[in-house]
Amino acid sequence: MKRLIEIYRKKERLVIGLMSGTSVDGIDAALVRIRGKGLDTKIELLEFENFSYDDHVRERIFELFEPSTSTVEKICHMNFLLGELFAEAALKIIKKVHMSPNNVDLIGSHGQTIYHIPQIIEDLSYRIKSTFQIGEPAVIAERTGIVTVGDFRVRDVAAGGDGAPLVPYTDYILYRNPENTIALQNIGGIANVTVLPAACGVEDVMAFDTGPGNMVIDEVVKRVTGGVLKYDKDGHLASKGRVNSQLLDELLKDEYFVKRPPKTTGREYFGASYVDRLMERAARLNLDKCDLVATVTALTAKSIANSYRDFIMPLYKIDRVIISGGGSYNKTLVRMIKEYLPEVEVMTQEDMGFNSDAKEAVAFAILANEAINGHFNNIPKATGAKHPVVMGKVCM
Repeated sequence: MKRLIEIYRKKERLVIGLMSGTSVDGIDAALVRIRGKGLDTKIELLEFENFSYDDHVRERIFELFEPSTSTVEKICHMNFLLGELFAEAALKIIKKVHMSPNNVDLIGSHGQTIYHIPQIIEDLSYRIKSTFQIGEPAVIAERTGIVTVGDFRVRDVAAGGDGAPLVPYTDYILYRNPENTIALQNIGGIANVTVLPAACGVEDVMAFDTGPGNMVIDEVVKRVTGGVLKYDKDGHLASKGRVNSQLLDELLKDEYFVKRPPKTTGREYFGASYVDRLMERAARLNLDKCDLVATVTALTAKSIANSYRDFIMPLYKIDRVIISGGGSYNKTLVRMIKEYLPEVEVMTQEDMGFNSDAKEAVAFAILANEAINGHFNNIPKATGAKHPVVMGKVCM
């Protein structure tokens, strides 16, 4: 407890944010200097790196997503193995800047989501939502000697929320603008948007998952190339294909896209089973691989644009869209979003001099800082929670 009090009393902290997303590319590690808390928070990104999983580890993580290939034993073991890998990532980023673990005050770790059930299930008269992240924070704390805050999502779910999206809180702190309405569009495995109306208060922030981001594109690319490619680098394959409007229109009729926010989704919905059905439709249309990749790239782009038109633009005039996440490097995807939203300025984090990859890792550093200060770090309007809560479990 004495250690927590010492950290609490500091006006400035060094915090590492750790993140592994639905694309399972690797562990994003960001070392951040944070001053203050809440609306007074100021940050400086000192270092960032992505530590890729080796192919065997990535395959074993993917096994956990499907009930048919997952076991309790595998989950139990991988929870601790990922804890070791997350700790190793934190120690490597510290070494990279020639510091020691004693210099770092906190680690905020999202972990790796392996299953997410945001819909209510009635059980024994209880109304249950659930979510499960692995990458044991106790292991991170033990290996690094640094106070670690992890397992953020479950507190929001306990309060009746979906446990997602969580980044809108940090978006509000860092990007709110007195004159312009800004949409922050993250494109990871799943795509999510945070809307910050001009001069907004926290109660005005709107956020939800728009649908698939890179997840469906990556899986289709893997299948049509026989596993030679894991993703469409720079949108190269999509750029050589033509969008099949018939298949795209069919895909956009999915019930998720018409559901009103707040809403969240994940691999359980847009994962392998979804792509199985998509591939069957594509086979009937006899699409070649580039046309198919172009079409699923358009699915991500147009589902984002449609979400804006259906749920955001009736309420606010959007002045600017800022894209982050791995999808921001897909030139074809970004071009399509611009084409589907011609009346809005669309740019990437890089256009602003920032780092798209680092954004979510930085967010979990900030969420950890808020937790240590005992300050709420969810946005109920975004997640559907009944009230604000302090998310994150502390391991010392």
